[in-house]
Amino acid sequence: MRERRLVRWLLLGVLAAPMAACGQNRDALREIAQEQCYPHWVAAHEPKPCERLVLPDSTGERDGYAVLHDRKGGAHFLLIPTRTLSGIESPELLAAGAPNYFAAAWTARAELERSVGHALRREAIGMAVNAHYARSQDQLHIHVECLQPRVRAALEDNAARLSDRWTPFALDGWDLLGLRIRGPNLGDASPFALLAEGLPDAKRDMGRYSLLVAGIALADGPGFAVLAGTGPGTERLLDATCAGV
Repeated sequence: MRERRLVRWLLLGVLAAPMAACGQNRDALREIAQEQCYPHWVAAHEPKPCERLVLPDSTGERDGYAVLHDRKGGAHFLLIPTRTLSGIESPELLAAGAPNYFAAAWTARAELERSVGHALRREAIGMAVNAHYARSQDQLHIHVECLQPRVRAALEDNAARLSDRWTPFALDGWDLLGLRIRGPNLGDASPFALLAEGLPDAKRDMGRYSLLVAGIALADGPGFAVLAGTGPGTERLLDATCAGV
């Protein structure tokens, strides 16, 4: 009995230590995805400490991803590729046939709903990638949380102004650019590619930009708003408490 308790506490320590180290180690998320979740899944189909790990049949680890409950707690999840990608500036994100990691992150709303204990309107959910200077980790990760109430209200009030081209979108004094994507899911519409293809300045220096992708209701059905800017990281527009939704 004593030995079993000792083994249990050692295992808990192994799983918890990398999470506690995220604040100091800028490579912690890559290590968790590649050195813990991936080998645990391959060995026993158990993705811990991740909530979920997905490996495409044809490409496996190269195009796979993990969903991790953020160490900060609350309704806050991270989509982390299982391949090494530094961030929004990684050229691999713009290569032909690149996985659409935002589309994969949208599926993490299932974990979000389990965390809050009830279903969420798609218009309440947002996904964010921070600029190079606004992040603490150097492995690409997409934050999946609820939207802050003021952001949700702004998108609801101004959804009709969004078009298929980047247009100015002001939010609390932050000058952003926005566009819309039609459909209930992102499919092949990659926000990374839309940013690079639609804004020449962004393509020259993707690392300066942050992205927010949120569910919205359009006149002809469900869709998404994509907001981009060079100010504070768009993670600040999200709310891990999911208050009022």
